[in-house]
Amino acid sequence: MARQQKLLFTGLLIFISTQRTLSISEEELHASYWNNKAKASLDAALNVKPNLYKAKNVVFFLGDGMGIPTVTAARILKGQLAGHSGEETSLVMDTFPHLALSKTYNVDQQMPDSAGTATAYLCGVKANYGTMGVTAATPRGNCSATYGNEVSSILKRAKKAGKSVGIVTTTRVQHASPGANYAHTADRGWYSDSDLTAEAIKNGCRDVAYQMVHNTEINVILGGGRRYMFSNSTPDPEYLTARGDRNDGQDLVATWLKNKKNAKYVWNRTEFNAVDPENTDFLIGLFEPKDLRFELERDASMDPSLTEMMEKAIKILSKNPNGFYLFVEDNGRIDHGHHGGRAKHALYEAVEFDRAIGRAAELTSERDTLTVVTADHSHVFAFGGYSARGNSVLGVSRSLAEDRKRFTTAVYGNGPGHRAGVRPDMNETISSGNDYRQQAAVPLDSETHGIEDVAIFAKGPMSHLFHGVQEQNYIAHVVAYAACLEPYEVCDLPSPNHAGSTHPSLLLLLAGLLLLPLCSV
Repeated sequence: MARQQKLLFTGLLIFISTQRTLSISEEELHASYWNNKAKASLDAALNVKPNLYKAKNVVFFLGDGMGIPTVTAARILKGQLAGHSGEETSLVMDTFPHLALSKTYNVDQQMPDSAGTATAYLCGVKANYGTMGVTAATPRGNCSATYGNEVSSILKRAKKAGKSVGIVTTTRVQHASPGANYAHTADRGWYSDSDLTAEAIKNGCRDVAYQMVHNTEINVILGGGRRYMFSNSTPDPEYLTARGDRNDGQDLVATWLKNKKNAKYVWNRTEFNAVDPENTDFLIGLFEPKDLRFELERDASMDPSLTEMMEKAIKILSKNPNGFYLFVEDNGRIDHGHHGGRAKHALYEAVEFDRAIGRAAELTSERDTLTVVTADHSHVFAFGGYSARGNSVLGVSRSLAEDRKRFTTAVYGNGPGHRAGVRPDMNETISSGNDYRQQAAVPLDSETHGIEDVAIFAKGPMSHLFHGVQEQNYIAHVVAYAACLEPYEVCDLPSPNHAGSTHPSLLLLLAGLLLLPLCSV
């Protein structure tokens, strides 16, 4: 009887597999399809030439927590949302010609956090866990150790070079990843003055929100984080029972607007849509008291999307003839989705993140704009199990586990999705729910970051310098070199719009070609 049940079960699997196979296109069954596809990719690779010009603009995309398993799962989800099986789909970042891996560890910790990693890829120096904009000589929480150990970000260097600069994020604008663009702090959690420790107050350290307004003049700031900008007696304009967070009574938005021409502050979608980039040189938009809502939950009537914020920022910044630097982050929304063990939230954020990358490509030119897409760290998110082609990225394996129950192909190594005792059976109806938590092996109240390398995708001027496996702080040096920013401001890279200029490497190539007939005599 057991043998008959096993045969029946095997036959059922074959039947299911056959039904899936029937949806595969006829051309994929023939070698010519794959050979032609590979030859087209080979031709494209042979035609990739390094862009040896100076980068006028830099667009830096940071997918917080976007490890390689997340990239793969987001790729498939993007295709499935478009009605395809998904595996054959390409993300926009997949099409970038240059690729590298980044080692993400912090100086003092194997598993990194967003502050220490942001210091690496934005300032070019690796730092300690939980600190940003300072060297590893600053222990976390030690205010006095920040003095003399500050490091300069790409944003600050770009502003010094005469470029317009901006920050777009789906978290609070004072969060670790955007914060490393402008702040120097021994603790990423010092968002407002009310968060400062007694030692920090005694030694004169300032909170991150204060530094955002005072350290470097930023042209565009878009994201969340309203509460850290206003006094604790100031009601929030959207949530009337909420208040600001500052004990010092300051209105940092008013301070930011002071002495600026063509400057605007907005806090909702209507005001945001009314902003005309042609008549705006400075824009701060704070759409939530803390982080913005997940894309799955976003109220489109109140809050703009990441893509919309990024587009507005580019249109404002690109008016500067000297170029611009823009940091675009889908931080908490990928990262926080994974921390909560909710893969659907994280992956929908990643798809929106890729949409923003695609729109940026339409608004800029690869000839003069260096675009970098990377992550600060990964998560213990895994994506596997036996599944047929086209299986839902949020679905279940076609085979049963040893306990004779189904399991999701997306799982976590640890986190709040742990099921104590008997593991429940699973089906796609449940696992595809917005708030479903994928099963986790180890019980934790919050899933942890991963330790493995993350990818760097790049295109535009000098993007070929992203290759191999690199320390994470290498990223900031490539960006600075490509844009001729400190400490590489004395560079011989020609501007792409400089008529009649010839790069030294091209002159050497031409000289070599002219000598060929002489050598053959």
